[in-house]
Amino acid sequence: MTFVVTDLCIKCKYTDCVEVCPVDCFYEGENMLVINPDECIDCGVCEPECPIEAILPDTDSVAEKFIELNREYSSKWANITRKKDPLPEAEEYKNVKDKLHLLSPASGEGD
Repeated sequence: MTFVVTDLCIKCKYTDCVEVCPVDCFYEGENMLVINPDECIDCGVCEPECPIEAILPDTDSVAEKFIELNREYSSKWANITRKKDPLPEAEEYKNVKDKLHLLSPASGEGD
C-alpha cells in the first residue's frame, strides 16, 4: 500500500505534507504535488497534514485512478522536501472538485 495525491491538490498545492515525510517521496509540479508510490513507505504521516484532504491511501476507491498519475509525474517533476506557501489561488480552488483538467504537466521548482 502507498499514499497518493488526488486532483484536489491541483491549483492549491499546500505543502504541509512534504515536511513530515521521512523518505522525501513528494514531487512538485507547477500546480500540484505527487507522491512516488515506489518510494512511499506507507507511514501515513502525510495524510492528516493535508488541509484539503487531497492525500488518500491507494486502497481508497477514489485514489485508484491517481496511482499512475502519481507514478508518472514523480519521475518527471522535481523533488520537494520543504514547506512553501500554497498557490495564490488556493483559497479559491480548495473546495473545487474534479480538477484533473486543470493539471499542468510542467515541473515545479522543488527544493
